Amino acid sequence: MRLRNVLLVSLLGATLPAFAAEQIVVIRAISEDGIGKMIGTVKLSDSDQGLVLDPDLGELSPGNHGFHIHENPSCDAAEKDGKKTAGAAAGGHYDPAKTGDHKGPEAHGHLGDLPALVVKEDGSATSPLTAPRLRLDQIHGRALMIHEGGDNYSDQPKPLGGGAGRIACGIIE
Repeated sequence: MRLRNVLLVSLLGATLPAFAAEQIVVIRAISEDGIGKMIGTVKLSDSDQGLVLDPDLGELSPGNHGFHIHENPSCDAAEKDGKKTAGAAAGGHYDPAKTGDHKGPEAHGHLGDLPALVVKEDGSATSPLTAPRLRLDQIHGRALMIHEGGDNYSDQPKPLGGGAGRIACGIIE
């Protein structure tokens, strides 16, 4: 279908944008056994303040959760340090500048550092977030990851903000 649209556009002399202005990412629970059931969606769209992430999620534990763009378009479990680990095939946080720094969404570290995902007592997350340094066209072919715990945007006292295990994931296509 995409090839046909490109050919049609070429014949008509028009141009299409490289990517849509918004995208819906399906989020699924993940574990060391693999990818599980759908727990909701996150709508991604550009704004003049940056990338807006509008979650419609459920079945999460209440509180703050680490929320990141990861480098690989996979939510599969993979072996890490000799142990099968949930979502490990997604790789690390998206860091195209190779900063190696986990400093949060507004600092100049990993570009994939997002604001914390806040989950209400009923297990839902519906409050929009903005990642000021990102645009939708930068993150196609990546994974959107939710971690078990919160994120302090530091590598101290634990690496990568101490967010612990990966519990939910979706592919940004």
